[in-house]
Amino acid sequence: MTKNKNNQTIWGTRIQSKTSTIFQKLGNSIETDKRLYKQDLAGSIAHVEMLFKQKIISFKIKNKIIYGLNKIEKEIKNKKFEFNKKYEDIHMNIEKRLFQIIGEDAGYIHTARSRNDQVITDFKIWIKSATKEINFELEKVIKSTLKIAEKNIYTIMPGFTHLKNAQAISFAHYLMAYIEMFKRDKKRFLNNLDNLNENPLGVAALTGTSFNIDRNYTSKKLGFKKPTNNSIDTVSDRDFVLDFLYCVSICSMHISRIAEELIIWNSDAFNLINLSDKIVTGSSIMPQKKNPDLLEFLRGKSGSAYGNLFSMLTILKGLPLSYFKDLQDDKEIVFKSNDTLISSLKILDEVLKNISPNKKKMLELAETGYITATDLADYLVKNQSMSFRMAYKKTSEIVNLAEKKKKRLSELKIDELRNIIPKLTNDVLKVFDLKNSINSKKSYGGTSFENVKRMILKYKKDK
Repeated sequence: MTKNKNNQTIWGTRIQSKTSTIFQKLGNSIETDKRLYKQDLAGSIAHVEMLFKQKIISFKIKNKIIYGLNKIEKEIKNKKFEFNKKYEDIHMNIEKRLFQIIGEDAGYIHTARSRNDQVITDFKIWIKSATKEINFELEKVIKSTLKIAEKNIYTIMPGFTHLKNAQAISFAHYLMAYIEMFKRDKKRFLNNLDNLNENPLGVAALTGTSFNIDRNYTSKKLGFKKPTNNSIDTVSDRDFVLDFLYCVSICSMHISRIAEELIIWNSDAFNLINLSDKIVTGSSIMPQKKNPDLLEFLRGKSGSAYGNLFSMLTILKGLPLSYFKDLQDDKEIVFKSNDTLISSLKILDEVLKNISPNKKKMLELAETGYITATDLADYLVKNQSMSFRMAYKKTSEIVNLAEKKKKRLSELKIDELRNIIPKLTNDVLKVFDLKNSINSKKSYGGTSFENVKRMILKYKKDK
């Protein structure tokens, strides 16, 4: 490689005509991939250290290159580095600047390496770092949810199916359903880290290299478990991108679900929670309005996460081996999904710190809809020697009676119940008490107050 004295692109010797303006615009990705500068510099340093170790370059050249790369990092951090669109991407921008700093010896940096393996190495390192940041933000959301749950173990609300009152539950138990979702999200991201932990560096363009390189050395230096096994697959592999985008999509979906839940609960029709003025907006025409715009933002952003996943799937679906320009879009897609998810997690954490339950309204709603009917059916199975289906039928008759008399189940008299089931005793009236209903759900994972307490302690110990 010769010094680019004429300010040409790197392949200027082979491609002699000036690149068209429109192609230059389409071909460059520097505005997107300059985010990879830290990873690119780290990869290059590990690469030249390996080249020296393998006696492919001299000690002097290695030190000159590393000196230049360290200087470039300082320039970028101090915003004194010029990112030039003419040199397409972060890799060539750094290499071009390295020539300016140390001269001809910069040409050794690309020995036994292609941009194909270089970019995938950078990208994998970046995704590893991004994944750790996402899981850090997820943990904050889990902690904030847990704090609300801990304060609301004995807060009673209706659990819903089909948005209809179903059975009485602890509000804390409801919230901890989302903790489970977010814990699974964390695990998915961690699994993805394990899957992408193979080092692409050293496979070059697609065939490997004739130089006596040590890929295990660079793997260890860059924090990978091992080198990839097949050079062709390595440069065309974007499974790790799909895995990341999938994880982002599922996490975004969970955020959207809790956002929708809170929007419904905050509505005037439900009025189950209150939102602090810190997280609502007003109306341009209606002075009384307090709108849950942040929650609506969170709900909407799941759509862009899905779109990014499907964009990448579509790019890959008919792509032959090995590298094609189509793959250039992977970084922009991932960066967008990552940034949106990080922002959404931070917003959700802020929302969770600024909501409070309307306990009185929750209890009032729980007392409607005959939500202790299943408790009555269970009682009949246990105490009246009935099959569950017979108990279900008898309970339905009692619910119909209560509905006809416009009473709650707890307001029915024992004589009214005996008209349908003659052998009932006064003991049956306890099943209509909401606290008793909740406390009876003692099976593992159930909503009983003691279960909820134990689960909160478990979450705390798991940290």
